[in-house]
Amino acid sequence: MYKAASLLLLFSATALTAQQIPTEPFDIIITHGHIIDGTGSPWYSGDIGIRAGHIAAIGSLAAAPRKQTIDAGGKVVAPGFIDMLGQSELTMLVDARLPSKIYQGITTEVTGEGDSAAPLSPAMIAADHNSYAHLKINPDWTTFREFFARLERQGMGINLASYVGETSVRRMILGDADVQPTPAQLDRMRGLVRQAMEDGAVGLSTSLQYAPAPYAKTEEIIAMAAEASKFGGIYATHMRSEGDQILDSIDESARIGREAHIPVEIWHLKAAGKANFGRMPQIVDRIEKARASGVDISANTYAYTAWFNTFSAFIPPWAHDGGDDKLIARLKDPATRARIRADMLNPKGDWDNEWQEVNGPQDILIAVVQDPELVPLQGKRLSEVAAMWKEDPIDALCDILIKDKAFTMVAVFGMDEPDVTLALKQPWVSVDNDSSGASTDGILGTEHPHPRAYGTFPRILCKYVREEHALTLEDAIRKFTALPAQRMRFTDRGVLKQGMWADVVIFDPATIRDLATFEQPNQLSEGMSYVLVNGVPAIADGKMTNVLAGKVLRGAGYDAR
Repeated sequence: MYKAASLLLLFSATALTAQQIPTEPFDIIITHGHIIDGTGSPWYSGDIGIRAGHIAAIGSLAAAPRKQTIDAGGKVVAPGFIDMLGQSELTMLVDARLPSKIYQGITTEVTGEGDSAAPLSPAMIAADHNSYAHLKINPDWTTFREFFARLERQGMGINLASYVGETSVRRMILGDADVQPTPAQLDRMRGLVRQAMEDGAVGLSTSLQYAPAPYAKTEEIIAMAAEASKFGGIYATHMRSEGDQILDSIDESARIGREAHIPVEIWHLKAAGKANFGRMPQIVDRIEKARASGVDISANTYAYTAWFNTFSAFIPPWAHDGGDDKLIARLKDPATRARIRADMLNPKGDWDNEWQEVNGPQDILIAVVQDPELVPLQGKRLSEVAAMWKEDPIDALCDILIKDKAFTMVAVFGMDEPDVTLALKQPWVSVDNDSSGASTDGILGTEHPHPRAYGTFPRILCKYVREEHALTLEDAIRKFTALPAQRMRFTDRGVLKQGMWADVVIFDPATIRDLATFEQPNQLSEGMSYVLVNGVPAIADGKMTNVLAGKVLRGAGYDAR
């Protein structure tokens, strides 16, 4: 497929005859660029004509009328980047421009990791009040149809697609308790998946490390995924284990794909924890064997050695039964807290124990808090906080969760660089940001996110392409564009080709770079000269235009009604 597309592009890059030159002006013509089309093919020269948001022509357009010319001046012209897990469904309501994304060249984001923006119930909104209050958002929707409508009314800086989260579906029917659905309840859950797919969701997702998701049995997930499959959906997963039990988790993911007849995408592939350093070859081999057996399974990565998640994930799943209020009550109870501590200190437990995956509290960075009194902790290691509070690190962890009502987010340094590089190099691995869109000012500017929020895609171009030569430039761009578009079935994006939507980036591969660090994460990446979203410049001459040209990208099962 890629070869055919590349040949078509090369053919269309020849000079147009006088009879072929259009009389209707193009909105924009991009000239003098090195076109890397997304397929993995080498660059070629040519002009790109854009009209009505689409690529209308590729060739020699020197004589063609146009409203605007963008001189790429020998820079790379490529498709806009696709973030395979973006987490911006709520922060897009805070700052619709999403500067942290657009300065990376991201023009499309896929989101909805287990917990999705919809479906929502009054009980869920009440239980998650702290999260909405933190962002000053009024959740005035209950379905994806209503949520997408709100995004479209407001305007969007980039395109957005969303999975329906199995956690959200489960919470709608079962709440946050460690219970199993009755046949009638399972039927209602299927109905919610069906409604979400008809509203435009692109598939079903799970995030099986975070309660109440671990309470779901494989059979329940298969039933939900099979429903999504009927509507052309995809199953995406933060697997049950990314550490000691990762091979079992890959097998579970493959089983879900096989029995639900649905493609599988593994989010943020990693070998987590010090005991698993060097295991990426085994992980790759297990996925390759699943693919060889006929399971359509692939993955993505953000290519950093620290992950980012809720601090409460350090607490064993049983202590989350009933939701955050019950968790906090257990942390306050001395006897229950002692049991939690014992489970965390047990290296042979049957859960993904993050305390056992790091070398110590110095590997845990406090990132985002809600309680104003805890804001000075942002950017500090847990070891520093424990010393400040004159506490044992596990007690400091528990007390932070109590004070912050289990809201806190942390960066956890628990991966090995060779594993990260090997994952990134796999031909079936695309790229995800795994962070919500951020900004250097406003509410979002007060947070201390993982630097990947601002730097993932430029960092790969700088570190893994330009400096380490782990990837070629063409293959990196394929991982950013055509590969994720193929997986997500975005048939009109991801490749520079006549008729496609004009999501386009222009950058100098010799200078593009990330600036965000773990110490100072709120720094925009540098090097994007132009970023076009649906044919409209969101960045022009290196500066954000504040134009909101993004669209909701709905799945194949969408019922427009």
